[in-house]
Amino acid sequence: MSEALINDIFRRAHSEGRSALFEHEVYRLLGVAGVGKAPRHEVIAAGTEPTDEQLASWPGSRVVVKIVSGSIAHKSDVGGVAIVPNQPAAVRAACKSMLAELSGRDIAGLMLTEFIEADAAGSGSELLVGIRNTREFGMILSAGMGGVDTELHAASARRGQAVVSASTALTSAEEFLELFRPTIAYRKVAGLTRGGRRLVADETLLQCFGAFIRLANSCSAGDPETDFVIEELEVNPFTCSAGALVALDGLCRFGRPQRVRPPRPQGKIDKLLHPASIGIIGASATRMNFGRITLKNIIASGYDKARLLVINPDGQEVDGVRCVASLGALEKKLDLLILAVTADVAFGIVDEVIRTDAVESVLLIPGGMGETEASREPARRMLATIDEARRAGVGPVFVGANCLGIISHPGNYDSWFIPEERLPRTQKKAQRSSAFISQSGAFLVTRLSKNAWLDPAYMVALGNQNDITHGDMVESFAANPDIHVIGAYVEGFKDLDGLALARAVRKASASGKQVVIYKAGQSAAGGRAAMGHTASIAGDYEVCLSVLTQAGALVASDVSEFSDLFYISDCLRNKVVHGKRLGAVAGAGYDTVAIADSIQVGDFSMSLAAIGAATRERLVAILASKKLDALMEVRNPFDINPGADDEAHLLCTEAMVAEPEVDSVVVGLDPTSPMVRSLQKSARSGFDIDSPESIVQTLPKLVASCPKPIVAFIDGGALFDPMADKLMAQGVCIFRSSERATRALVRYTEARLRAARLRGA
Repeated sequence: MSEALINDIFRRAHSEGRSALFEHEVYRLLGVAGVGKAPRHEVIAAGTEPTDEQLASWPGSRVVVKIVSGSIAHKSDVGGVAIVPNQPAAVRAACKSMLAELSGRDIAGLMLTEFIEADAAGSGSELLVGIRNTREFGMILSAGMGGVDTELHAASARRGQAVVSASTALTSAEEFLELFRPTIAYRKVAGLTRGGRRLVADETLLQCFGAFIRLANSCSAGDPETDFVIEELEVNPFTCSAGALVALDGLCRFGRPQRVRPPRPQGKIDKLLHPASIGIIGASATRMNFGRITLKNIIASGYDKARLLVINPDGQEVDGVRCVASLGALEKKLDLLILAVTADVAFGIVDEVIRTDAVESVLLIPGGMGETEASREPARRMLATIDEARRAGVGPVFVGANCLGIISHPGNYDSWFIPEERLPRTQKKAQRSSAFISQSGAFLVTRLSKNAWLDPAYMVALGNQNDITHGDMVESFAANPDIHVIGAYVEGFKDLDGLALARAVRKASASGKQVVIYKAGQSAAGGRAAMGHTASIAGDYEVCLSVLTQAGALVASDVSEFSDLFYISDCLRNKVVHGKRLGAVAGAGYDTVAIADSIQVGDFSMSLAAIGAATRERLVAILASKKLDALMEVRNPFDINPGADDEAHLLCTEAMVAEPEVDSVVVGLDPTSPMVRSLQKSARSGFDIDSPESIVQTLPKLVASCPKPIVAFIDGGALFDPMADKLMAQGVCIFRSSERATRALVRYTEARLRAARLRGA
């Protein structure tokens, strides 16, 4: 592929004031890039007629006549395509009629094209392949069913069946072909449908996809050497003819590359998370404002007062913390400055922060710094100032604005302005090994309020992402050896930050970490709400889902699933996931049915493992010892009857995880059974959760010693919360229903197996 020749094609069109190529120029571009084949074609300039020489040597019985126009994307919709007999008179008549019909439009001429005989007809026999430049993820390659019904197929087919997409920066031709294989289009061209025959070889598809990927990456905003960026290049359709992919139409829009923001320095993000000194502007000495609450929370979290400062021109001490009059009066550079002031004041302080170069990082707490119409221009000027300083090698990193703040347990500080009485900060896990990033502070607060067992080491509210983005924070935590699970709530992306996030996810996945993401703004209405809340533009959700999943992320479909996946990822981080064969144990028949009904989520399904003879005999013996063998028989899922006691639950779980054909186990602990020690205080003496025989005391030892994932569920009301709490405190992964436990395990297993493939394991 000659980048010089490609640039020349765009340069000539640009010199004529065009931002789109003509179809014959698209064919030339495809030829230079090595993409498929183009039909024989010849351009007839506007104002001229085809000559006898031009009409004399066309092969076949028919000729295609097309309009040449840079402004008409779908020529067939306006009568700009005609298939006529290969006779000079018929061709001339078609040319004359077409020009008359489209007079007044932007017409540069006509093109005569060879009529290509396709090897097969019908739905799915034509392919669409294209690349487009997205604001969030850069260049995206898409492929699927082509032809005039592409939109219809895409709207009606199941996700991943009509069209698939991937980031060209993160995908090889081989990886994209694997992604393409499940589509209807691949099954058609590969001859996998009833009565079908293979139309093109996989090698031909690989060559096509690889050429598109190379072309996209050489004409993208991420390539500093390019003079032009492809905004959209689409071939719809490619037809299969004589074993080759032949382009029957093509469009291409292009533009000049935009300036990319300079990267945020990771070293300063580390100062933000582990500050040796903190200053606050906006903490009142006389009233309880947001700044004062923040100061009190930092002190209460155990941060050393001697390393705290309040910047206050009055010089008045606040809550035992000394004051300095201004940033210029600082004796040395601060690691972190917290701005708890109004937006109109904050804009001026940001200028002062950059001018004095007095701090390494800044938390912008106030709203009104980019999410409202009136504040967008001041925010734009602020960003320009930040970028200019960063290119000069000075200035801090900024989190926010409209930002709740940060809780960093390793950094020993809590800058949230949520009082302790409304959100207790009690440590639940013996070792915190997760990080939680969110654009919305309220999302962080409500998730933790509902499930304190999430208990991350770091909780970072990003707000508007005026500077630091999701990609920056995931990259930071991907490099942190103490963090194994990263959760992120994303409303929207800054320019190219979707790609930066995907790269950071890939880095985290390659090192064995799990990234769980919930992307809001999945609908058009949700996208508008996200924009109004955090000044972010929600992008194309399908592309986002595809790119982040391929990078290794576990993408949740809703808020509740996000919490479940974040929780299970942390609980099972040290377990070995060899495969997708599930063993299940429960004392209620409906639970075993619910488990079986929940083993498929989306396109991924776990299988119910086959139970070997030795395990079957072991389970029969357990039933016999409990006098349950006359009531139940061994199968998977295994209904062990409500008469099964704590020991029966433990022994059956032990037997199931010992089965070589089982990769993971779901077990119901049946709290309402009168045989299970599930109550904090029982009317029967010694028959409570503190009894040594209780499953609450015995199951944690099995979970800790077993390398396979074990997920338990307690399907009961608030009466059994103490049972759940004690098990969770001992590291057992607990859900409150069988279907939630199973679905979370299915999604987690899928992600772990995908990550293993990414690592080549």
